[in-house]
Amino acid sequence: MSKIKALDIQVGDRIIAYCNNKMQICTVRLIADLGQANVTLSVCTSEKYRSSVSRVVRFQREALVDLVN
Repeated sequence: MSKIKALDIQVGDRIIAYCNNKMQICTVRLIADLGQANVTLSVCTSEKYRSSVSRVVRFQREALVDLVN
C-alpha cells in the first residue's frame, strides 16, 4: 500500500476510503469533479462493476489517500 494525493487519483485506481459506514477498498469508476477545494469520485466497493453499487466519496485536493497495489 502506498499514499497518493487525491488530486492524482485516476480511474481504475483501488483506494481505501470510508464507504458504506466503514473503511474499505474501493475502485474509482469516475472522477466526477476536480473542484478548487475537493476531489469528488464515484467508486464501487466490488471488483465486479456490474454487481456493485456506486458511491460518492470526496477528498480535499491535497489529502493523502491509501492506494492499494
